[in-house]
Amino acid sequence: MRYWLFKSEPDTWGWNDQVAKGDAGEEWDGVRNYQARNFMREMKLGDLGFFYHSQKTREIVGIVEICAEVHPDSSTDDPRWECVDIKAVKPVPRPVSLDQIKATPELAEMVLVKSSRLSVQPVTPEEWDLICKMGGL
Repeated sequence: MRYWLFKSEPDTWGWNDQVAKGDAGEEWDGVRNYQARNFMREMKLGDLGFFYHSQKTREIVGIVEICAEVHPDSSTDDPRWECVDIKAVKPVPRPVSLDQIKATPELAEMVLVKSSRLSVQPVTPEEWDLICKMGGL
């Protein structure tokens, strides 16, 4: 199993929107960054990810699961762009803010800290476990 982080602006697509899609999940479409696309190509069914609200709150608010592996992005006819489908698994009892992550020395090398603009990114097992503890999971 691998771990990931998915960033979304809550005014555009927030945690509640993701939850409302139920077990069917939703395409994580609209990604137009080659590195983020390539990360999605590595994802497998059952991999887990953090759902991160960017912009205003900048915090991890939920856990999602990959429910469909990479396929063409339906929001474009350009064959270069692909996406995965994700479904909500559970909320994080205590959302974990970017400030908390940055203040934790063990998370200093996290992609979220180093390349904060990347919308889809890997999370190491150690980072995953630590953030889950911080969030009350």
